[in-house]
Amino acid sequence: METTLLSSTPLHLKNLEKISPFQSPFLLSTCKFTNRVCAKSAKNNVLRPKLSHCNKILPRISASSQAAPSTETATSTSIPSVMKAWVYGEYGGVEVMKFDTSVSVPEVKDDQVLIKVAAAALNPVDFKRRLGKFKATDSPLPTVPGYDVAGVVVKVGSQVSSLKEGDEVYGNISEFALEGPKQSGSLAEYTAVEEKLLALKPKNLSFVEAASLPLAIETAHEGLERSAFSAGKSILVLNGSGGVGSLVIQVAKQVFGASRVAATSSTSKLELLKSLGADLAIDYTKENYEELDEKFDVVYDAIGQGDKSLKVLKEGGTVVALTGAVPTPGFRFVVTSKGSVLTKLNPYLESGKVKPVVDSKGPFPFDKVVEAFSYIETNRATGKVVIAPIP
Repeated sequence: METTLLSSTPLHLKNLEKISPFQSPFLLSTCKFTNRVCAKSAKNNVLRPKLSHCNKILPRISASSQAAPSTETATSTSIPSVMKAWVYGEYGGVEVMKFDTSVSVPEVKDDQVLIKVAAAALNPVDFKRRLGKFKATDSPLPTVPGYDVAGVVVKVGSQVSSLKEGDEVYGNISEFALEGPKQSGSLAEYTAVEEKLLALKPKNLSFVEAASLPLAIETAHEGLERSAFSAGKSILVLNGSGGVGSLVIQVAKQVFGASRVAATSSTSKLELLKSLGADLAIDYTKENYEELDEKFDVVYDAIGQGDKSLKVLKEGGTVVALTGAVPTPGFRFVVTSKGSVLTKLNPYLESGKVKPVVDSKGPFPFDKVVEAFSYIETNRATGKVVIAPIP
């Protein structure tokens, strides 16, 4: 399969095969007060029922997977009081997801900005959270899901210093993915986000491409940093065609200076691995990577094969595990969102050294969010699944 990489164009990969998924540790019902889901952001990001609603015409931003679109942005004086959003009021399968046109626009705290959302992306944490796997530390229901966002700043809090209305930004909107994540997420027309979690969108990327990056690229970077990865070291990436794995390959090589990168995928994705910078592409359907004579300083395990990983680890090396058993030596972590990491990586994105990988079935339009969730849960996605445009 021939794969073309362009600095301003996402990868669209067809004829996908089922692959071993990246499984990061991470539907709608009516409000009992108003007979519909109507959420309002208040103290501690708690959504509360709103008893009055308005029918203002909402401003629109369109997003294209080919180029950053022209935008018609809301101003702080024209922001509506309610918006369209996807919400779930109970945990469960995709059937609990509901589309609502009367969700309250979140209030903006002093350290936050309000973003008119142009594009959002899905991650495994989104559906695992919806399934109720993190009830103990989750925000209260009802929930507007979504972590990844790209859009335009339309209002700024009093303590915001580096961003202004009109700035095009992107980021992972919840600092901690599992510990009290935002109750009003990015699958909505507007979302409120702390300034410290955002970065200016790379000028060469569309909103679709930018939205595909934050959680995955921050996870890739933090895992490498925690493993003390550095120039001259070697790495094996398990599931190199996944949302995180495709970025680990690039960040390890382009940002950290890896001397050698190996990665696993199914047969149809081998050329993708090579195009991203893998020196050795391993077809896991035909080869057992643990039988390689070669050993690696770090194994970045995004599929849960920790015990097997030890067989190809150098003495003194470490395994970064995102799911499954954690071998010794090795560790597992949940990413902490930092806008400063995105700002650090922006030059690599703007130069084309690191490129977003967007699944070919997307972007999914805003009215197809249920279909997008169903697709990501099949574990067939390559790179990231993006939702755009958002009205």
